[in-house]
Amino acid sequence: MGSEISGVGVVSDFLLELRCEEIPARMQAGARAELEKLFRRELDAAGVTVGDLTIWSTPRRLALIARGLPLATEAVSEEAKGPPEGAPDAAIDGFCRKAGVERAALELRDVKGRMTYFAVIEQPGRAMADVLAAAIPAIIRDFSWLKSMRWGAASIATESLRWVRPLSGIVALLDGEVVPCEVGGIASGRETAGHRFHHEGPITIGSADDYAEKLRACHVIVDHEERAAIIRNGAAQAAANAGLTLVADEGLVIENAGLTEWPVPLLGRFDEAFLDVPPEVIQLTARVNQKYFVATRAPAQAGASGSGAQSTEVPACAGTHILANAFICTANIDAIDPAVVVDGNRKVLAARLSDARFFWEQDQKKTLAEHAKGLSRITFHEKLGTVADKVDRVAKLARWLCEEGIVKPTANPREGGDLPQIGTPSPEIPAFAGTREALANMAEQAARLCKADLVTEMVGEFPELQGLMGGYYAAKEGLPQEVAAAIRDHYKPVGQGDDVPTAPVTVAVSLADKLDNILSFFREGIRPTGSSDPFALRRQTIALIKQLSQNSVRLSIERVFFQHIDIGSQDDWYADIDSVGDVLRKLALLAPNVIDDELIHRSLDAAEAASDATREQIIEKDLNALDQVLDFFADRLKVQQREAGVRHDLIDAVFALGGEDDLVRLLARVHALQAFVTTEDGANLLAGYKRAANILKKEGHSVTPAQAGAQNADAG
Repeated sequence: MGSEISGVGVVSDFLLELRCEEIPARMQAGARAELEKLFRRELDAAGVTVGDLTIWSTPRRLALIARGLPLATEAVSEEAKGPPEGAPDAAIDGFCRKAGVERAALELRDVKGRMTYFAVIEQPGRAMADVLAAAIPAIIRDFSWLKSMRWGAASIATESLRWVRPLSGIVALLDGEVVPCEVGGIASGRETAGHRFHHEGPITIGSADDYAEKLRACHVIVDHEERAAIIRNGAAQAAANAGLTLVADEGLVIENAGLTEWPVPLLGRFDEAFLDVPPEVIQLTARVNQKYFVATRAPAQAGASGSGAQSTEVPACAGTHILANAFICTANIDAIDPAVVVDGNRKVLAARLSDARFFWEQDQKKTLAEHAKGLSRITFHEKLGTVADKVDRVAKLARWLCEEGIVKPTANPREGGDLPQIGTPSPEIPAFAGTREALANMAEQAARLCKADLVTEMVGEFPELQGLMGGYYAAKEGLPQEVAAAIRDHYKPVGQGDDVPTAPVTVAVSLADKLDNILSFFREGIRPTGSSDPFALRRQTIALIKQLSQNSVRLSIERVFFQHIDIGSQDDWYADIDSVGDVLRKLALLAPNVIDDELIHRSLDAAEAASDATREQIIEKDLNALDQVLDFFADRLKVQQREAGVRHDLIDAVFALGGEDDLVRLLARVHALQAFVTTEDGANLLAGYKRAANILKKEGHSVTPAQAGAQNADAG
């Protein structure tokens, strides 16, 4: 029961368990957060301060333990201000009804010289059991699940109870005493259930103190974090016992913890012949379909094993180890004969791997060029045509990047005095054994095949493997290694820790792919908003900035914007413009040093043949899109640099200069200014500027932040 704590009074411990059929593993973390939120909401409304909560989940239950709750809430006295003296009786009576007091109980008080009625409302304290008895039904009925259901005869009524799976029991104990409540015909009590297979019959819970241990005795580990640790450590140990190394997968650890109440990691073996299939396919088959871990072995072990057939033409970044023919499953029982469990899981995995091998072999019956023909049947976006249309744009843009020397056959030196080394030295770009024209040809070839794997059986089964499978198929087909690598890596970098491509062919294709996505969507008015970015344009822009900066690729965003128009939709863009002069004027004003004469004349030739004046609106739209693209790149660059720890005022100072869209040059200026202001000369310059600004301010002149930034940057 409760205990006396000095200065606090009698406190108590509360246990709530909500038992049901299997809760999907992916919903359990959200359910724990929802249970905490609703419990705190209900007790806060009752005036009870809740401290730390312990919340657990298993596939069959949610549990909450709250310690240090008072046995009763404190009595509360509240005052309500009413109408002034002399108000109509109807107004005074209405106030009394609302306050729940008799008219004789009202008090008159002076409020700014006017007598006003006040009601003193006494709220007596409530027993904590009563507070909880009211809170539990509210928590259950207000619970938000990603998906929920009604069940039984009561489900005919739309107002019937909804839960993720049929709710079967409620344990509610306050210091060992049942908190009586009822929800959907289910009454609270002290009985729960143990493991589905290891324990039959009910378990009687005494209090919050013995809850976890009583369940453990019945083969239920209620703490999800403890189960995760058992799986994580047990799987690693099982692999080590076999001389292997577990491929760490924390997401799979958490998922298996959500699928089991008594986890037992077990290692099994599958047929080595399946190692002919790429290792990523095997890992995904085991992970996605069966929730199994995989393991690797050292190359010496692989050679000794007798197979050695694993494809290595386009190796994944898997370190010095290669995949072993082993899997680790997580059983939910303490089996008498674990080998029987392992064998059953092996048979299921073998069936899945047979399917994967079938896809692998079927896909290779066609060349990537033949697969690519199917891209014309896939819509990229309703406003942007098919994937085949996109591939054509990417191929032309990749070729242009190489022909113009923007992507060079050899490592791009950081040329020019305005381009100092930034941060950690970038990986050296591997040399390309060929001319600029050869690089352009190879980049175009890779770009035209980079999306071909989207129509393969394997990528249809595992979309996560797009690009990677194309690289494998290209290598199997005998295409140049540079082409295979570009197909494999052209989506990179995808996440924060992803490698940035450095091989010239890959850089060209990867840049072209991302540029096409960003520019195409912006031209169609499809741009990220504060809460929505369905086409991941922010992420792709950050990835593009990383590629440009780490490879020192000198690229004008304005120039590539107009080249993209010329490549993809020149006739559509200009065909109906009535005034050639207007087009020339707009282009000259916008980018006087960027657009070459040939590009302008090609565009204007199309404009001269036009007669429909509505094309003026089209060019206005694209010029507006360019402004937004430039602003978007600038914003993303600022975000990236601020996250890297660069002072925002330094970034603003460089951007205030304007007229620069070479991201590498902008970054170099930011870092140069950052280095300068830390020197004695920089400090003296800033001090002098501040004095001048203060003098101007006293004389009634204002200096805007942009002007300040520009002056600082000029000084740097």
